[in-house]
Amino acid sequence: MRLSKTLSTAWRERGLLAACIALALAAFFAPALNQPAGYHAFADHGTWLGVPHAGDVLSNQPFALFGLAGFWLFWRLPSRTMGNGHRATLNLLFAGLVLTALGSTAYHWRPDDAGLVLDRLGMAMALAGVVGLAAAERVSGRAAGFVAVGALVAGALAVHAWQATGNLTPWVVCQAGGAVLIAGLACMREVPGALQVRWLPVLLAYGLAKAFEASDHAVHEFTAHAISGHTLKHLAAALAVLPVLWAMPRRPMVGGLSNACRMHA
Repeated sequence: MRLSKTLSTAWRERGLLAACIALALAAFFAPALNQPAGYHAFADHGTWLGVPHAGDVLSNQPFALFGLAGFWLFWRLPSRTMGNGHRATLNLLFAGLVLTALGSTAYHWRPDDAGLVLDRLGMAMALAGVVGLAAAERVSGRAAGFVAVGALVAGALAVHAWQATGNLTPWVVCQAGGAVLIAGLACMREVPGALQVRWLPVLLAYGLAKAFEASDHAVHEFTAHAISGHTLKHLAAALAVLPVLWAMPRRPMVGGLSNACRMHA
């Protein structure tokens, strides 16, 4: 059930700020976690047309495809279609998807810590974009900017902390905290001019991706080595972007419904 419709923008912003502070404290004070010693030992060892770990490498391409599709849809919308909060966070999300495709492709081509840094930086940008977009949808454009910048900086610092000290806790908090923030924001009423993104499918796809990630070798064995859990993780995570892409052509113009948007719906 959605939170009270009478909840003011100011109180939503304060609540969101409090949640972000709580996550920052958790990242700083929670017990340190070490990355598993065999983290890079993925199940997929197949080669196709000279591409090593072909399933894990090639399954990153939907990130780039959906990121470029998002830019294409964005550029086709009239300039008055959305506010600055939506525009900034959508650009951040789509750029993050493209960078995730590049970084994850490089990492899975030759899995090691150096490649994982690039992979996680791309994911941090995409996560910042999607959390910021959720804030733009349910709180305000000002909140969207604050959350997106904060999440982007936090993600970069979390990756640096892991690289420098081996402590994975800040990165875990960034990922889990981002999902918690989206879930909480989804319970709020949409603000005027929202894209009307369906956040439940986004969260379900993300949860499915994490489940596949945790069962990489089990899925590989269950499918008689046809496909690995990590390969399916990439595909499920990419599907989480589809509700955003679906909402964009249906977007009403600020101050009235655009006939052009109706034609693309």
